[in-house]
Amino acid sequence: MATVRKLQAAPDGDTSPNQLTIEQLAAETGMSVRNIRSHQARGLLAPPEVRMRVGYYGPEHVAQLRLIRDLQEEGFNLGGIKRLLEDSHGTAERLLRVRRSLATNAPGAPTETLSAVELGRRFRIEDPAKGRALLERAIKLGVLIPVGGDKYEAPNPSLLAVADEAVKSGIPLGAALSVIAEINRHCESVSRSFVKLFITEVWKPFARADMPAERWPEIEDAIDRLRPAASEALITIFQESLSTEIEGAFSEITRRLSEQKR
Repeated sequence: MATVRKLQAAPDGDTSPNQLTIEQLAAETGMSVRNIRSHQARGLLAPPEVRMRVGYYGPEHVAQLRLIRDLQEEGFNLGGIKRLLEDSHGTAERLLRVRRSLATNAPGAPTETLSAVELGRRFRIEDPAKGRALLERAIKLGVLIPVGGDKYEAPNPSLLAVADEAVKSGIPLGAALSVIAEINRHCESVSRSFVKLFITEVWKPFARADMPAERWPEIEDAIDRLRPAASEALITIFQESLSTEIEGAFSEITRRLSEQKR
């Protein structure tokens, strides 16, 4: 966003894009009139176009207020927001895109909603007390999310599929949830490593150079490449490691069996 500037009155109010009163602007953006006036007094929002002593706001004001709200939701204080908005190279919008790109989950399969009874039947849980304990563990891990009543949403149905396969293979559901918890801990560590790599090697040198406008596309491209590259590296290394572990485990099983037959 360019530096907040004063809007000039249009020769003909009917052709001006600024047609919203401050009350209508508040309704459009979900902000209170008081907050809008406060943002304007702080220099965060361009003044209205004045016609017949009435201030009118338009699409640019709506965009400014939504950007301010988004930046606040991302943890920026008003002083920091003002500095970002005063930059003439669109730093506020670009920084917001970078932050969201780093944090946004990759699109996955549609969510799945099941009742407690359906979950118990699906995972062959007959003991109600055991079922409640397992349900609490699944909620704590984020495998299930309560959505009201006895309904639960699986935000990532593939994790339910993993549990399905475990139960069908004779592995207790509790043991499968323990493995999911361990995988989650390892993945958090790996994710931190990749993000730290990006911050150290890409973002900090860019920030030290005062974030030149011509290099923003390079930063955004690096963000776009980070997630698929990290995912591919993780999957490749995991598959190789899993093959090695399986081979080692069965070599040990074979050795023990051969010793028993002697």
